[in-house]
Amino acid sequence: MYTAADLRKGLKLEIDGYPYIVTEFQFAKPGKGQALYRTKMRNMVNGNMLERTFRSNDKFEKADLEERPMQYLYSQGDDFIFMDTQNYEQMTIARDHLGENTSYMTDNMEVQVLLFRGAPIGVTLPITVTLRVIKADPWAKGDTSGSDSKPVTVETGYELQVPPFVDEGELIQIDTRTGEYMTRVKG
Repeated sequence: MYTAADLRKGLKLEIDGYPYIVTEFQFAKPGKGQALYRTKMRNMVNGNMLERTFRSNDKFEKADLEERPMQYLYSQGDDFIFMDTQNYEQMTIARDHLGENTSYMTDNMEVQVLLFRGAPIGVTLPITVTLRVIKADPWAKGDTSGSDSKPVTVETGYELQVPPFVDEGELIQIDTRTGEYMTRVKG
């Protein structure tokens, strides 16, 4: 059980049966009366924002969250199939719970799946992934358009800007937090 004094940015708690993460926090002590804790929280299931003010004697439940190592196996329509690496059970996660992460996921990739009361609500990918470029327009030497990058498509269908020397068939490293090119990988 948490009290209002435990509130801080990044705290995960349960309100009205949903897990929330505190995104902003402000403490106010009026001249008379109890201290006030103003928070902005994001629902970890549907992404909705909630603003709420708590008094110093308010209490709330800790969110029943668990993170498990899993392996991404394959996709089937809008469903993505994962396997628990400890007990080999398979779990299906809908595309809307994965968001932009689907742009970087390849078969057999190791990920962390966030569960709320045993149901998956999100996936944490490695910070960097290595993907093969499957489509890259040739760069014309002497091109003076002022652009020092060109668009490419990687094996997952994700499109991004890379330096002009990156060619089709090469492996590149991508930062999954920003979706940006990092470096070429020798393969």
